[in-house]
Amino acid sequence: MGKPRKLSLYFHIPFCLSKCYYCDFNSYAGLSWLIPQYVEALKEEMQLYAKGIWQFEIATIYFGGGTPSLLPMNAVSCILKTCRELFNMPPALEVTLEANPGTIDQSFLTQLKQIGVNRLSLGVQSFSDSELKLLGRVHSAVEAKEAYLTARETGFENINIDLLYALPRQTINDWQNNLAEVIKLNPEHLSLYPLTLEPGTPLANAVASGSLPKPNADLAADMYLLAKHELAKEGYNHYEISNWALPRKECQHNLTYWKNEPYLGFGAGAHSYLGGYRWANVLSPIEYIKHSSNTKTKASQQPYFNSPLVDNIEHIDRDLEIAESVILGLRLEEGVNLANFTRRFGVELYSIYHQQQINELVELGLIVKNEHGIRLTTKGKLLGNEVFSRFLPKNRG
Repeated sequence: MGKPRKLSLYFHIPFCLSKCYYCDFNSYAGLSWLIPQYVEALKEEMQLYAKGIWQFEIATIYFGGGTPSLLPMNAVSCILKTCRELFNMPPALEVTLEANPGTIDQSFLTQLKQIGVNRLSLGVQSFSDSELKLLGRVHSAVEAKEAYLTARETGFENINIDLLYALPRQTINDWQNNLAEVIKLNPEHLSLYPLTLEPGTPLANAVASGSLPKPNADLAADMYLLAKHELAKEGYNHYEISNWALPRKECQHNLTYWKNEPYLGFGAGAHSYLGGYRWANVLSPIEYIKHSSNTKTKASQQPYFNSPLVDNIEHIDRDLEIAESVILGLRLEEGVNLANFTRRFGVELYSIYHQQQINELVELGLIVKNEHGIRLTTKGKLLGNEVFSRFLPKNRG
């Protein structure tokens, strides 16, 4: 009998103390009173899928948001207990919870570890109070460091820190100071993202009105290269375009996405990818709670076809699965392995994407090709979208 297939679980917790000025995520301030009902709705949704996914072994669990650290401890405990009751969960697996500084203390973190959360992802974003104010964050730089040190004192041995760069008015020296501060803390993992101005957010509106300067793409590239250089000196492996990790500390949950493997999302707006389909739940937490009461009569082996929680569903045919696997795989430092590709799809990569296409990207200095596969160069990482578009189904040779 072969090994069971792996499946990652994601829980979307859409509650926040306040909405950050750059945020376009499915998150809401002022709805924390819904948390007890929301947790019950999550349990109903888990029950909906229980029979259909029992053949899978749960690989990772991730609480994202929003601000999952706003959940009371009994809520996090209840969700994990329900997972253990309903799903095929091994005794030790990566369980991550996103937390914002200012929403956690030693008691919370101690209990979090006791119930099985073993990885913390801190949404620091900056170690500059002026930058935090610009972003609309509710914590200070001092609180960010204190949250990290408290997590260490509590015994967390796997911590990620999120930082944003290419902020309005941010200089290369400002960014170097942020890197110096995070290097002092020595977290196991770092996620560094350039600021994206999402339409309709306060920060995007401020730039559009001229009260803040427009992003500088060349400066953003310089900041990215500086991070790559400084973190390499400290022993961090740049294993994905926006992610760095100390040896053997890569985020296993996010590797599920980048390897285009199956995952199941629970909660308002959560996305899932399983059985040749990708689907998303209704965005509104209130609507999600309302619809969850109708799930008991809808359970089946393929509940995503008729779940009242699902807002949209997309069939992922083989051509699209191949394209997405290549594009996502190229985000990883290891790139796309030819043998793994053939094992998964039963055909060789170069029988789908002709050598001429690949060689053109090599000549442009965007990818490297060898006997094992293809991967992005540093230039290719800076111009990722230009590379990825070449691998969409309509662009095959």
